[in-house]
Amino acid sequence: MRRYAPLLLVALCAAGALTASYAVSARWWAAAGPLLALTVLGGFDMAQRRRALLRNHPLVGRLGFPVREPETPPRTEREGYEFLVPSMSPLPPPEEEPRVRVGGPDCRLPYDMALLNVSAMSFGALSSRAVLALGRGAALGRFAQDTGEGGLSDHHLRGGGDLIWEIGSGYFGCRTSDGGFEAREFADKAALPEVKCVSLKISQGAGPGGGAVLPGAKVSAEVARSRGVPEGEPVISPPNHRVFSTPRELVLFLARLRELAGGKPTGFKLCVGSRRQFLAVCKAMLAEGVTPDFVVVDGSEGGTGSGPPRFADRLGMPLTEGLITVHNALVGAGLRDRIRIGASGGVATGSDIVKRLVQGADYTNAARAMMSALGCVRAHRCHTDTCPVGVATQDPRRTWALNVGDKAQRVHRYQRATVRGAVRIMAAMGVPEPSGLTPGHLLRRTDATTVRSYAELYEWLEPGVLPAGPPASWAADWAAADPDSFG
Repeated sequence: MRRYAPLLLVALCAAGALTASYAVSARWWAAAGPLLALTVLGGFDMAQRRRALLRNHPLVGRLGFPVREPETPPRTEREGYEFLVPSMSPLPPPEEEPRVRVGGPDCRLPYDMALLNVSAMSFGALSSRAVLALGRGAALGRFAQDTGEGGLSDHHLRGGGDLIWEIGSGYFGCRTSDGGFEAREFADKAALPEVKCVSLKISQGAGPGGGAVLPGAKVSAEVARSRGVPEGEPVISPPNHRVFSTPRELVLFLARLRELAGGKPTGFKLCVGSRRQFLAVCKAMLAEGVTPDFVVVDGSEGGTGSGPPRFADRLGMPLTEGLITVHNALVGAGLRDRIRIGASGGVATGSDIVKRLVQGADYTNAARAMMSALGCVRAHRCHTDTCPVGVATQDPRRTWALNVGDKAQRVHRYQRATVRGAVRIMAAMGVPEPSGLTPGHLLRRTDATTVRSYAELYEWLEPGVLPAGPPASWAADWAAADPDSFG
């Protein structure tokens, strides 16, 4: 295989130099010695189990991967720079990390969500070992793993962690032969004890308005069985759902999913595009007296290997605007106390968590950072099935390099350290728990001489104000929002 060619070449050269040192001249030892040392080093690279890049690319992997994304330090003088407000009377960090109870009045089996969880990543997009390592890491740290829309695979279940089963427009894992929704299969799988919540995917940050794509090269026999699709053929999810076409039908379908799931928390994920459309969903909730248990807001800055690059960062609201829109809409409609909000897109550090909580979220999800914990080196080869570290490939010759036990520990340690960092930041701000965070705790530099808080930068609605009489800035969208049309 080509990735082992450099080591093989070095070994052959070492053998040649060693032969020449005996047959021709002892001077050849000057070349044989270093070459033998490199050969031994390459063998060590293949035998070690901590770094998948070195296992798959011995010797060459030590040079690093040229496409890694550099990290740049924040520039406090730059317009748009944001920072949190510390307190002159800080608090000691609490011993117990806070958790968020997810489950509205119609939910019979609420779930206590961690502040940071594994965002949606499917088996097929990720390798079986990567999915398993994420699940075992989640089990160690008592946080949740979103399955992604690729179905509920055996590798998710083997991980032993809490699962959020995501259902996309392809209905993989609960799919009829013609690509529709299969209620009985859904109910059987949703009843599994590992499944704690069900999430209906409307859209995702890096590809709103288009269905996800899994290249045929990654549709192995096992992936095909898991999804109920032909082996070796590209899998393209439809851009829209068959089972609903209006906000009212969406809300009623969510209620049906929750009932089929035995009362487990059920919600939906979207990348917000139109405030009017989301208000139409809020009107449908009010009209039907039915609410989801959670809404996950995906920012347009989120990454994916399953959508067209031309969509990324060009369609949909960034996470900040999306979060504030959803939070305000639910507050203004008088529904916020029944619905939890998750935030996904670019979350990586403790300060990221706190920032998103200030902006209206109750908890956060991370994908890119969790992949980094698995050993991802940003090779941008997810769609080619040639991931150099075995994270995003179905090629068994590459996935063997990913050590599940080691990576599970890394995922666990990363999540624990990040949540602890968030809790310590809140304590330094004098805030004992997430509910104490307010828009005034986050500041942004708007120009060279002006700093303003989020309380000043954005409008924040009062509970129930939209049905009672919306403010002028929301009046037109609220009046135009139609529970029977996405418009």
